Amino acid sequence: MLRVSVQVGGVWVQVMCDDSILNARQLGQSAIARSGSCLQRPFKLRRCVDGAPLSQDEAVSKVLCNNDFVDLVMDGDAWSFPTGPVFAAAQTSWKEPAEYIALDGESLTTDDLVRLGKGLLKIKLTKEAEKKVCDSRAVIDQIIKENRVVYGINTGFGKFAQTIISPDQLKELQDNLIRSHSAGVGVPLTPERTRMLLALRINVLAKGYSGVSMETLNAIVAAFNASCLSWVPEQGTVGACGDLAPLAHLTQGLMGEGLMWSPRSGWAPAKAVLEGHGLTPVVLTPKEGLAMINGTQMISSLGAEALERAQAIARQADIVAALTLEALKGTPAAFDKDIHAVKPQPGQMEVAFRMRSVLPSCLYPSEITGGDYERVQDAYTLRCCPQVHGIANDTIAFVKNILTIELNSATDNPLVFAERGITISGGNFHGEYPAKALDFLAIGVHELASISERRIERLCNPSLSDLPAFLVKEGGLNSGFMIAHCTAAALVSENKVLCHPSSVDSLSTSAATEDHVSMGGWAARKALRVVEHVEQVLAIELLAACQGLEFHRPLKSTAPLEQVHKLVRSVVGPWDKDRAMSPDIEAAHKLLREEKVWEAVRPYMEQYAQKTL
Repeated sequence: MLRVSVQVGGVWVQVMCDDSILNARQLGQSAIARSGSCLQRPFKLRRCVDGAPLSQDEAVSKVLCNNDFVDLVMDGDAWSFPTGPVFAAAQTSWKEPAEYIALDGESLTTDDLVRLGKGLLKIKLTKEAEKKVCDSRAVIDQIIKENRVVYGINTGFGKFAQTIISPDQLKELQDNLIRSHSAGVGVPLTPERTRMLLALRINVLAKGYSGVSMETLNAIVAAFNASCLSWVPEQGTVGACGDLAPLAHLTQGLMGEGLMWSPRSGWAPAKAVLEGHGLTPVVLTPKEGLAMINGTQMISSLGAEALERAQAIARQADIVAALTLEALKGTPAAFDKDIHAVKPQPGQMEVAFRMRSVLPSCLYPSEITGGDYERVQDAYTLRCCPQVHGIANDTIAFVKNILTIELNSATDNPLVFAERGITISGGNFHGEYPAKALDFLAIGVHELASISERRIERLCNPSLSDLPAFLVKEGGLNSGFMIAHCTAAALVSENKVLCHPSSVDSLSTSAATEDHVSMGGWAARKALRVVEHVEQVLAIELLAACQGLEFHRPLKSTAPLEQVHKLVRSVVGPWDKDRAMSPDIEAAHKLLREEKVWEAVRPYMEQYAQKTL
């Protein structure tokens, strides 16, 4: 028997489709009756999962699945809860994962977290984590039994920490905390980012120092595995005492309040979404509200995405730069192993190796350069790629270490130490570590775009190369890459502002009880914007370099660089005359986001490494 949730005039009802409900018309009639509506006008139905309209004569068993959500409106009325393009795409592309990851609060990686965000994994807890959670909760239960006064359990919060709360008001205390702190503004986090936020909060609770019950933690895990995601506005955290506002919104939905999204329902009241998936709202017990919102999970989850994307674009930047060097008929001499051995910065040596492995060599000869080189040396934007790209790689490595520790840290307050039977108030919720690290990430990675824009200039400017102006025939009639270069310059200029560190600022909050904050939420959000701009600038350079190679035909470049050219030409054709460039830039950006450029050259790099050992 199918269970279907149907929205009628803003009211959600559940309909069990027994033998009396065979088609969509009967489903709608039953839903109207259950909602208490007296409306008798004709109605229409659509599936929430993909917005597909339902013919009223269609058999329910053929067009709906168990736990599906259906929107019903009377003829002439507008559909409820319209879904934006990001959420619509997430609904239609959703596939329930079969693979699980075991969380223990100790071993989550940034890559794991991004995969959880993409909906590729479900969550289960390790037995060790479950025991630690139970032991921690036992301490809280004992405190309540003995009526001891402990911050956050039976006191107010922040400025109200000295206010004692009576035992009969402890549940109301936790509920009020979540409701009052749900004060964020701005657009909601995307499904991927909300999944990351929820998964990371689960991992921190699983560490066993927060005092939540297994019942509550299991309910949160079940909501994650059903992809029931709260409405979480992206603005409102100052990064201490934790990411309070976004984590409160996350918790509010789990409590069955506010809005929630799932691939089956779209946006709907949280209680209806949970119940439509066979779940019950979380009922917070003493300490649990505070345990849900203390911590740096907003900063760290967004930071993890920024880091993983930065890592992907940084290694592909070396390949794009090599392609530009070849289009400009530059020399690989500056990447000689001995040069970098005497300045053994790890990132610098790695970048030099990557560029050597795809540029002309005995293993991969080039017909374009043929070993001939007319200039004494190349410009800094070409010759100094290992030194400039290298520090970006080392910055990423530094930030990865900081974030990996943060992902697996207890960031609650107070912390519960079960082995000692006590709680201790501290400051692990302060986001200064990830805030500073992500400001540093933005600065380090931005330089990849800064130097890339200068290489685009060299490709487009005929006074700096032997290529035609703006990489197009019949210049004047055609403008070629003229404005694509302007776009790159505009993005680099935006990044210069975004790279100003947010963590150098602090404003006293909560009546001066929280008198120093990290501003890490903005550090994470702007780091993501910087990384995206870097990707877009390098996408433009990738297109320009491939276009530059067209003017050397029929001569061929090295085998790995020809493979990159072939990849780009599989989605974007050469420019024989002007056309709209935005779709081409987006296509190249997609190749970089999906790491297709890296995948294209990796086998060649591995072969080069083996031959040169």
